[in-house]
Amino acid sequence: MSNMFGEKKFGFGCMRLPLLENGKVDTELFSKMVDKFMERGFTYFDTAHGYVSGQSEAALKACLVSRYPRESYTITDKLSTHHFNKQEDIRPLFQSQLEAVGVDYFDFYFMHAQDKNIFEKFKRYHAYETALELKAEGKIKHFGISFHDRAEMLEQILTEYPQVELVQIQFNYVDYEDPSVESRKCYEVCVKHGKPVVVMEPVKGGSLVNLPEAAQKVFDSLGSDMSNASYAIRFAAGFENIKVVLSGMGNMEMVEDNTGYMQDFKPLSPAEQEAVRKVTEIFRSQNLIPCTACRYCMEECPKGIHIPELFSLLNAKKAFGNWNTDYYYNSIHTGEGTKAKDCLKCGKCEKICPQHLEIRKLLEDVSKEFDK
Repeated sequence: MSNMFGEKKFGFGCMRLPLLENGKVDTELFSKMVDKFMERGFTYFDTAHGYVSGQSEAALKACLVSRYPRESYTITDKLSTHHFNKQEDIRPLFQSQLEAVGVDYFDFYFMHAQDKNIFEKFKRYHAYETALELKAEGKIKHFGISFHDRAEMLEQILTEYPQVELVQIQFNYVDYEDPSVESRKCYEVCVKHGKPVVVMEPVKGGSLVNLPEAAQKVFDSLGSDMSNASYAIRFAAGFENIKVVLSGMGNMEMVEDNTGYMQDFKPLSPAEQEAVRKVTEIFRSQNLIPCTACRYCMEECPKGIHIPELFSLLNAKKAFGNWNTDYYYNSIHTGEGTKAKDCLKCGKCEKICPQHLEIRKLLEDVSKEFDK
């Protein structure tokens, strides 16, 4: 299967694409980013039906599929829990995904964001079995899961469904030993079951790019021209069983930077490993909210509260003491009825949160800080 990933350990995550002011994908810029990515020898693209407010699949069709021969790239798509409610929904949804992307088959198709509750739903509606039928029909080349839960749950899924060929997990240096994410333990379960790993959230939703001052000083002291993102992505790519590290890239600079150091990939040096260890300790001491801004909570929130942004603002206030967080809170990210204090405490957001955050309690913390 290694040739399916391409020779390079880096993939284009299509969850955060460049947008125009009207909120539509900037297809002209995205096409140029695709060209740069392909020109440097990278071929792996990852999408899902709901990414970029439902625009991601069509953007791939316009900017990649319609412009390059099918055998020159690899596409992963996913079956997401909020797009089906019975077994009969799955095949029509899958067909609509093929059409949206403009392909006859997916190289990889994942059961999306598996955790205890979502796995139970997928089992109830025979989603794994349906996907395996689609594989037998040649519409899926390889069958996998993306996963957000504890290691023991991953163990259960891989034991029940040994047909799973690869696993996508959240993996970065801050989450490596984090008890709520268990990146290391999940990776070890994959190794034990002989499943290659694809990494999501290597820079933790951007948190490992914009670092607290003390952490930035640690990397600056290396005297290298490497970016903060490079330490995070190369940390993940340095593990033998990790075949692809995804990065959600929203501009050309990110494509240039990431493909630059991943073209001729070198694992972290001992000095870089030590710097990463120090930076992790600095993050640990700050007690920040580990939200990755995947935005699934927003699809469920009846009040339309911008939960990821509000968590990001509280993190920024804690980590960086930002003077302008109050302005962003009151003027940009909230309106009438959408402040943290307006949370109905219905808990719908918590049921779908891949990070298993106590969102209702955390919104109370946000409210204490900003709703004065």
